Amino acid sequence: MRRPFQQVDVFTDRPYFGNALAVVLDGTGLSDDEMARFARWTNLSETTFLLPPRHAEADYLVRIFTPAGELPFAGHPTLGSCHAWLLAGGMPKHADVVVQECGAGLVQVRRFGHSLAFAAPPLVRSGPVEPELAAEIVRALGVEPGQVVDMTWADNGPGWVAVELGDAEQVLALEPRFVDQKVGLVAPHLDLGVVGRHGEGGQADFEVRAFFPVGRELREDPVTGSLNASVAQWLLGKGRARAPYTVRQGTALGRDGRVTITADTDGTIWVGGDVVTCVSGEVEL
Repeated sequence: MRRPFQQVDVFTDRPYFGNALAVVLDGTGLSDDEMARFARWTNLSETTFLLPPRHAEADYLVRIFTPAGELPFAGHPTLGSCHAWLLAGGMPKHADVVVQECGAGLVQVRRFGHSLAFAAPPLVRSGPVEPELAAEIVRALGVEPGQVVDMTWADNGPGWVAVELGDAEQVLALEPRFVDQKVGLVAPHLDLGVVGRHGEGGQADFEVRAFFPVGRELREDPVTGSLNASVAQWLLGKGRARAPYTVRQGTALGRDGRVTITADTDGTIWVGGDVVTCVSGEVEL
């Protein structure tokens, strides 16, 4: 069966400078195994499949797959899927918001001109990192303990631990190693987000990098919506940032992702950015 398909670039207004996402716009009738197989084949960080919603308030249902399995929620697939759905003629039930249904529940997506923004989901774990684990993380990142301004659990699903360094230059200089020849695998089951502040007049307010181990390899994500959502909740809650602010991510990978963080008066945090379509056509599934 030939199905409509888009490959989009998220958190950028220039193709091939953000984070790529494959979107199958009609996943009806596909089994879990078929979705997982296609996600492994695309070999992108995420591939999504759009389906009719089950919840009365939702506009569509999205299933999000990495090459390793399914996720209940992820940030850049949320914005990319919404962009693809709207471009394909999707008509939201509410004029001011698109309601996405996913494994984590209902997620609101706002439209701001050409940009989209999702409401940050609540944290499922926060607070101090255990001392032994914190020491492992410092070793994995290859930094001195004195370079760490703060560290916290900032988990909204994937398992993020957030680390703040002294400035953006320290973040960009990181050369982390999750495998140590002497002690073996370091921090083997953690997704780590690292943030540092740019100086006045910089290209953004903060620089962010996201690292996660796959087997015995370390990978870096170009631009990460879920991490920026949890980091925003942490920085704003601690008073170390004020909304609105901007984030640059992907610099070390030759990308130029841009994330905008805004907040409503009721405390709702919105994670936004541009999305562009790079490939549009059909896929045989």
